[in-house]
Amino acid sequence: MAPRRILCFGDSNTWGFVPVATPPSTRYAAEHRWPIVMRQALGGAEVIEEGLNGRTTDTPDPANPLLGGAGLDGSAYLPACLASHLPLDAVVIMLGTNDTKPHLGRTPARIAQGAKRLLDIVRTLDGGVGTSYPNPHLLLVCPPPLGNFSAAFVEMFAGAVEKSRLLPPLYEAAARAAGAAFLDAGRFISTDGIDGVHLSAEMQRRLGEAVAAALA
Repeated sequence: MAPRRILCFGDSNTWGFVPVATPPSTRYAAEHRWPIVMRQALGGAEVIEEGLNGRTTDTPDPANPLLGGAGLDGSAYLPACLASHLPLDAVVIMLGTNDTKPHLGRTPARIAQGAKRLLDIVRTLDGGVGTSYPNPHLLLVCPPPLGNFSAAFVEMFAGAVEKSRLLPPLYEAAARAAGAAFLDAGRFISTDGIDGVHLSAEMQRRLGEAVAAALA
């Protein structure tokens, strides 16, 4: 049976950022965003889309004025996010791309550690605030390697391509340690948007189908 309630926790590729050479951009229509594609592939489920442009695994981003930077820290927001959406049958986490930005100074191993921290938050929820709901199933999705950047993203993601390519085995180990399922998105999709960071509508579709298969 398909999970009844699924929380998708991620960054701009979960939000549905349409690739553009120079931001700002807009959001894909719902039917083109991977969480909604996933829902359709599962034959129906209640899907909660929790994507935020610029979100990291577990660090503020002082270079980003949005929400004062601290609001982009996935680990800071996740506990309240989980509690507000209970009950949940599954949580899908796909974060780490923004952690590769050079000004954050994170190694691939440290990024995977941040992903593991998110898994641990879900795994130790234990009913949340005043409830007795069981902890949801967990799926950690490693983002696909970054692509060929447009000029607007070259400096922002300097050196990030190499980091992103090293993440899959580290994420798989993090998932295993946390008792979570694992999906390497790079096996199914590429970061083919014109900006080198975001996904085309076709890649959104393929990702949604791959996540649905992993959950099923």
